[in-house]
Amino acid sequence: MSDRGESPEGVGSLDEVLADTVRRTGASAGRVYLLDEARRTLGLAVICGVPLELGWPWRRMPLTAPTPVTDAVREGRLVWVASQEELARTYPRAAASLPYRFALAAAPLLGRSRSWGTMLLLWPASHPESATRRELGHITAAARRIARALDEAAAPPVVPDEPRFIPVAGSDARGGQPPQAAADYAERLPEGGLALDLEGRITFLTATAAALLDRDAGQLLGTRPWQSLPWLDDPVVEDHYRTAVISRDPVAFVVLRPPDNWLHFELYPDASGISARISRAPAPGRERSRPAEGRELGDPTPTPARAAQAGRLFQLVHLAAALTETVAVRDVVDLVADQVLPAFGADGLVLSAADAGRLKITGHHGYDQQVIDRLDGLPLDTALTPAGQVLASGIPSFFASPEEMARRYPLAPQVSGKQAWAFLPLLIHGRPVGCCILSYDRPRTFTADERAVLTSLAGLVAQALDRARLYDAAHDLAHGLQQALLPHSLPTVPGLRIAARYLPASHGMDIGGDFYDVIHLDATTVEAVIGDVQGHNVAAAALMGQVRTAIHATAGASPDQVLARTNRVLADLETDLLVSCLYVHLDLTRQQATLASAGHPPPLLHRPGRPAELLALDPGPLLGVDVDISYPVTGLTLTGGTTLALYTDGLIEVPGADSGQIATGLAHQLGDNSDQDLDGLIDRLIHRTWPGGRYTDDIAMLLLRTAPASTVAASRCPEPDNPSIV
Repeated sequence: MSDRGESPEGVGSLDEVLADTVRRTGASAGRVYLLDEARRTLGLAVICGVPLELGWPWRRMPLTAPTPVTDAVREGRLVWVASQEELARTYPRAAASLPYRFALAAAPLLGRSRSWGTMLLLWPASHPESATRRELGHITAAARRIARALDEAAAPPVVPDEPRFIPVAGSDARGGQPPQAAADYAERLPEGGLALDLEGRITFLTATAAALLDRDAGQLLGTRPWQSLPWLDDPVVEDHYRTAVISRDPVAFVVLRPPDNWLHFELYPDASGISARISRAPAPGRERSRPAEGRELGDPTPTPARAAQAGRLFQLVHLAAALTETVAVRDVVDLVADQVLPAFGADGLVLSAADAGRLKITGHHGYDQQVIDRLDGLPLDTALTPAGQVLASGIPSFFASPEEMARRYPLAPQVSGKQAWAFLPLLIHGRPVGCCILSYDRPRTFTADERAVLTSLAGLVAQALDRARLYDAAHDLAHGLQQALLPHSLPTVPGLRIAARYLPASHGMDIGGDFYDVIHLDATTVEAVIGDVQGHNVAAAALMGQVRTAIHATAGASPDQVLARTNRVLADLETDLLVSCLYVHLDLTRQQATLASAGHPPPLLHRPGRPAELLALDPGPLLGVDVDISYPVTGLTLTGGTTLALYTDGLIEVPGADSGQIATGLAHQLGDNSDQDLDGLIDRLIHRTWPGGRYTDDIAMLLLRTAPASTVAASRCPEPDNPSIV
């Protein structure tokens, strides 16, 4: 597919389909995001109906981000958000950076063999809360057309460096001077008339408007009011414009034109731009006006001039909300690389942390590994780069060109080959925790508002990085303890293939109590066990180790006796925690398995030539409920190629879903992929239940597969006394 989104004849280009869909559904704007599978992100490819700058905070989004477009891709469904209030309830991060009234729909682009991304549509605030059947039909049909175009493209599409802006079909986004009769009509009105395109540029104004704004028309045409008129350079004014563009609501406000001229603005938006009416307003305190919808105007007292524009402020809000959701250091690095770099046009990133008097690089993007190896571990007083000095002083440094950098640090430009840099200290209550370096491939002058926003952003990154480092340290400690209590390796058993996996919960730093084990008694006898100790703390992990020891001590007895004796050990320990456990005895010679369960989820079973099933067991109570308890035993014949899947409840307990139905679905998945290697099969089973990888509980899995009968027989044939050497 070319960079214009060309596609096979009869399908229509991506641009055409998106613009046509916006027109047919009455949407005010549309976007297409393409999936970047390598980086597991969605990237903005095409936008129409709103300025490109409004899409900057969402140019790249990790698939794990809680947004409508990512949910549409992950879950393969159309996501409808009826109002800004619903957006605040379901997607608070998105609502924080889009405080406007609108409705939206996100439809996945499902191709023949993969998902290509998402189409996002926005409607004005006046749209009903429910989409009509006709609208939904247009949305799903358009998503299919775009997916078909991407399926049949000559080359796989990639996320462009710069998204394309296209006008809404049937409209002229730039507008232009109206016919003379209309111009004469506007000139005769007592108030001023002004027209803005969707980018906020003035495309027409009357002589009265120019007089009220105290500027010649030639100086205003083609400019944005808040850029060409200093007294309108206020984030609040720009936000009124954004409200009109996104919500399509009429907006009214009062602004002071120095020294004492109060002007009343009324904005009336549509799909092609904004018509503004300007008139004189009474001084504050004498009278209050109301806009057309009857909503009371805000205080007309002007806000002091601010360095940052509204666009930057909303970017900062969006990034701040995103940083609060990062957990590990890798999450912070990915977020800065995917969202901060594009927002400020940067090409490279280095995040370093102060560690024992040195700058230890914790993440990077856009640099060769050789450069990173040279920079990693530099002392804080290094003269090679400004990073140490910036961290020690707490004052950010900006270098617009290699010449400017070389005057103070002669070797720095030669190390990386970059052309401009922003060195931002990461401080927590005055304590240095690291340094964030943004770099550029071309010389760049940093404006005052960019410096202010980057400095503010550094504080947010510092908080997130410090929190993430603590999380990683605690998580590594917990994971190390967990792994120390689990088997370091699985035995090699002729005639039996074994695979296991333990996954800690994707959130939280507590230690889980899930465990598994395989005990090789002799050449043809194996014991397999899986269990789950109640709780997620050190006590649960300690009890898990004691339970494993008790099971090892009684291995070789029948499964019911192993569970009964382990239950008595728990009684002696006088613990308040309960344990679920599934114990399996495998006799490979007789091709028999004996199972006993203490309140544990039943295993999945697949025999060649037969449907996979959820094995029906008669479970006994959990270990630790009572001392004198017996555990029923279930027998099972193991034909060649039989697969038995043992797992803990973290695999099937999904909030809002029925665990029994999930287990049944996993059985079907097991049958459909019975010929796959066991490690790949574990991946498929986990992905079926948790496609986004954000499982809420620990997961342990243990897969056992008997070899075909012919393979077992061959493995037991004695070797000749004098084997030939090939």
